[in-house]
Amino acid sequence: MGEIKVSPDYNWFRSTVPLKKIIVDDDDSKIWSLYDAGPRNIRCPLIFLPPVSGTADVFFQQILALSGWGYRVIALQYPVYWDHLEFCDGFRKLLDHLQLDKVHLFGASLGGFLAQKFAEYTHKSPRVHSLILCNSFSDTSIFNQTWTANSFWLMPSFMLKKIVLGNFSSGPVDPVMADAIDFMVDRLESLGQSELASRLTLNCQNSYVEPHKIRDIPVTIMDVFDQSALSTEAKEEMYKLYPSARRAHLKTGGNFPYLCRSAEVNLYVQIHLLQFHGTKYAAIDPSMVSAEELEVQKGNLGLSQEEQ
Repeated sequence: MGEIKVSPDYNWFRSTVPLKKIIVDDDDSKIWSLYDAGPRNIRCPLIFLPPVSGTADVFFQQILALSGWGYRVIALQYPVYWDHLEFCDGFRKLLDHLQLDKVHLFGASLGGFLAQKFAEYTHKSPRVHSLILCNSFSDTSIFNQTWTANSFWLMPSFMLKKIVLGNFSSGPVDPVMADAIDFMVDRLESLGQSELASRLTLNCQNSYVEPHKIRDIPVTIMDVFDQSALSTEAKEEMYKLYPSARRAHLKTGGNFPYLCRSAEVNLYVQIHLLQFHGTKYAAIDPSMVSAEELEVQKGNLGLSQEEQ
């Protein structure tokens, strides 16, 4: 039990990557927590947004691997926001504070939905250059909880945790997936009542993505073929919404593939980001990209490269 928490990789991550706390709203209680790793000269990094139960460190394996390969990666933990517009406004202020004009977003579950809503929110002055949507959704009505969304703030912590745990895999899973679930349960325990209630509210509040506002953004949809909280209908809806999106399928991985299938997830992330190598929107230090790789990539991009 709790293998990840005592693993050498996790301990190395906690001892080498500092957790920063940033306030960008007038309300001092709204604190963004984040890990920022990799070369600071990169102005279009990859930012990870966690699911309802997640904290910023659930992406520690992506942070360690990708920053080691020369990418700048940031993993976030949200303050308490009660509606999507408020979240988007706060996130925009955070990017302004970090002096980041455009970013790539990797969102897991709720994080993926919020990433889409932020891309939609900033579509007139785009701040999102690309999206990786992992086990995500485009319409909150799939959870059939829109009628309770406005009462989560009243519920005690134990009841909110029970709601979230109900979506975790209960059947037999392999040991690595079991460790990932244990770690996420531990992360869930670290969240306070208002943090959890606000995330569940964002997850279930009646809202959907307007695809025409973000249709020009490169998208990779990452999902799993085994049991997850997402229904087949929700996945199909995502494919319909983004017909030209790249698809990254993992045979197994459950709700948390970034923890239990990190090598595969990291590979798909690299494949997604490869299309931006050699442009000003690259998330990787140019010195870490070989000349041969760059030439191949430029050849693949063809005219679109010249346009940029």
